Amino acid sequence: MLKNIDLSFEKDFFPQIFPIGSQNGGGKSTLLQLIFILLHCSGDPQKIEYVVNVLNRCQLEDELDQKTLAIFEILTDNREEVKLDFFICRDAYVKQFVSDIDGQFVYDFGDVYIKQFVSDIDGLFLYLCRAKNQKNEEIFLLCKFSQSTQEEFQLLMKELSSKIFLAAPSTQVFIFLPKATNKSLFQINQGNPDSSNYYLAMADIKKKLSNLFTYDFLPVELLINYFIMARDQDFAQAIETGEYGNNYQLRRQNLNSILSDKEINLDKDISGITFKFKGDTNGEELYPEDLSHGELKRLSIYLWLKYRRIKDAIVLMDEIEIALHPDWQYKIIEDLQEWEPSNQYILATHSYELCQALTPAHVKEIEPKLLK
Repeated sequence: MLKNIDLSFEKDFFPQIFPIGSQNGGGKSTLLQLIFILLHCSGDPQKIEYVVNVLNRCQLEDELDQKTLAIFEILTDNREEVKLDFFICRDAYVKQFVSDIDGQFVYDFGDVYIKQFVSDIDGLFLYLCRAKNQKNEEIFLLCKFSQSTQEEFQLLMKELSSKIFLAAPSTQVFIFLPKATNKSLFQINQGNPDSSNYYLAMADIKKKLSNLFTYDFLPVELLINYFIMARDQDFAQAIETGEYGNNYQLRRQNLNSILSDKEINLDKDISGITFKFKGDTNGEELYPEDLSHGELKRLSIYLWLKYRRIKDAIVLMDEIEIALHPDWQYKIIEDLQEWEPSNQYILATHSYELCQALTPAHVKEIEPKLLK
């Protein structure tokens, strides 16, 4: 359970990489997921269902009519600070809220995202959605926005939605999934006893939440498409200038630099990939099990950042250190900075090695802390 967590990610720190540490059960994963869902989904009616799933797990104490869920202070591209205050409330609070403020607000709660709002001297109040919690109580999500127009809110949320990403282990349980989906982790899929409904649902959800990435096996389709894009860019340059570009070669060199003693080979029609040892003139093909889990993970993260062209973004990464040797846990900070320095990275971690690669001030801790 998250409670009274206050974190600042300083704008003048370099690099813009901030580990969040705690012992197991501290809520690090929940925190990253909450940030992602509120900023990626709450302004999009097509994704509001995931916000509702989070609200289904929220509780309001009996003596409270409203409670803050999260407050974000965000520095925009033009260096302006804006504030988003997401809070949950009861029906009674909304009625009082509407009657107390002189503005344009129609008391009509639909099931999803209603674009009704009321102006206030300090900004803008917006009603986003409603849900029923575990006690079967109806609760509502509102947002207080520091700017004064609905258009400003929608523009900001559209920009934030496209610029916030979440990467997490595929074994993570996500709070923004329906309860029935998470419960299916402990149930056998009757149609396929070797498969869980949870993983089938996750595959579908990842299509809808394109900014969600899980550390699965090396995403071969992305890798092949990454090279196809480079080939097409080189060909387009040849048509325009008469000389082929070097995008294909550069991408192959960069990917091979991540592998310690191996390199990538592509089929002639770029329909598949193989690996071999560097300098092996016999061309002996390596099998997937010949690559370590850590090598595959570093390749996957690099490929995800490059293929999705994730730049000037907020990248939330949960347990990035899994499968990495302690030396690579330390080096992953340098890797992220090299692979795309324009991003702000927020990493939920248990790794001392990772934290030691940065200044102590970069590292944020929540209870129960890693060190006593």
